[in-house]
Amino acid sequence: MRIVVDTNIVFSAILNTESKIGTILLKPGTRLNFYSTFQLNNEIEEHKNKILKLSPYSITELERIIQLVKQRIRFIDPVFIKKSHLEMAEELTKDVDVDDTEFVALTEHINGYLWSGDKKLRTGLINKGWDKFVTIDQLYELSG
Repeated sequence: MRIVVDTNIVFSAILNTESKIGTILLKPGTRLNFYSTFQLNNEIEEHKNKILKLSPYSITELERIIQLVKQRIRFIDPVFIKKSHLEMAEELTKDVDVDDTEFVALTEHINGYLWSGDKKLRTGLINKGWDKFVTIDQLYELSG
């Protein structure tokens, strides 16, 4: 199964590797294939100091955990996403959360599902008829 992970999911996994989210994302040998765009890398770097303050980790430990999480994700450059998918995603997210445009476009591009903890995004897109989300519980069951 192809899963696009957004930033809040990855931050949660980094902050608590033993949570359900961390377990799902870091479990080796799973049938789940995780994807994201380089926007995720940028957001991790942008918020690294905040993550460090919220976590019990040293900077070395945090860097190692970030590396482990990133190794589980296949990063796709948005230039390879079909223009029609980007345009559709822009239209869907413009009045909900434009920061999630690439994640929605990538979900369409790989014909996958979006894993996001953003309730505003989920509600906004479902209200517009787009419901390609997957839940933690669904993924936990599939990864078992």
